[in-house]
Amino acid sequence: MKELAELRDECAAIDRISQRLRDSREILGLFADDPAAEGEVEQSIGAAATGLDELEMAASFSGEFDHHNAILSIFAGAGGVDAADWTAMLARMYLRWAESKDFATRIVEESAAEEAGLKSITFFVRGRNAYGMLESERGVHRLVRLSPFDAAHRRHTSFAAVDVIPEVDAVESAQIDINPDDLRIETFKSGGAGGQYVNKTESAVRVVHVPTGIVVASQQERSQAQNRDVALGILRARLVARAAEERDRKLADLRGERQANEWGSQIRSYVLQPYQLVKDHRTGVETGNVSAVLDGQIDTFIWPYLQQRRALA
Repeated sequence: MKELAELRDECAAIDRISQRLRDSREILGLFADDPAAEGEVEQSIGAAATGLDELEMAASFSGEFDHHNAILSIFAGAGGVDAADWTAMLARMYLRWAESKDFATRIVEESAAEEAGLKSITFFVRGRNAYGMLESERGVHRLVRLSPFDAAHRRHTSFAAVDVIPEVDAVESAQIDINPDDLRIETFKSGGAGGQYVNKTESAVRVVHVPTGIVVASQQERSQAQNRDVALGILRARLVARAAEERDRKLADLRGERQANEWGSQIRSYVLQPYQLVKDHRTGVETGNVSAVLDGQIDTFIWPYLQQRRALA
């Protein structure tokens, strides 16, 4: 039924594009000399072109998990308080991007830094091809700006690492057998939203998978049992991704090579001073509209990456 619904959506998108082009042709035939009609036709053709781009992007999703929802985590790297603030800025960027796509998001864990920003944050992004698109964001992101936390207002460089894994369903997670003896489950008081009740009880859960060293946590649910279920779901997703890596021996295709969260390992640079520029070091794509990118307009970088990946496939 899910596949049927997706195919119907694809057909509906093609029908909408075809209808826009037919309408544009009819308007030009009837009102060829009307400037207002010309503007309406240009707008309609522009919308059709955007729709075609989206269909072409969807055709790039041929990976095993591309059609899945995504679990996105961001970790502060080198740069102290600026790196923690940069982590919060990236979280906002991806949440705004998901909102523009009408994707559902759900924060499951966030760890506040001492002075400002976040040490880490993990959230679900649920929508069609969410993982296929966000997979391009995995890696180290570098920020250069005049630090608001420096009394001398000097230019600082900070780093944050983005990790993306696919959310797996019950059938896929059933392939992973987790031995309860391999788990170390810890509880702690939630530091996030939820009111006094959450903060007074140890409802947050951290799960450590001892054989692999994978650590996951959830603190946004009201009860310890709910947080435990969410954390175990994320753990299963990470183990499924890990098993796929080992089976296919294509680590770079699924999760990307892990790099140091510091200078020289970034996939993208965001420069606010002494000039404004965002540049993707894998594709060479760059833009000077930094504010738009930080507001979630990152398709500028996702689409060229997908084209590059498709060409190399």
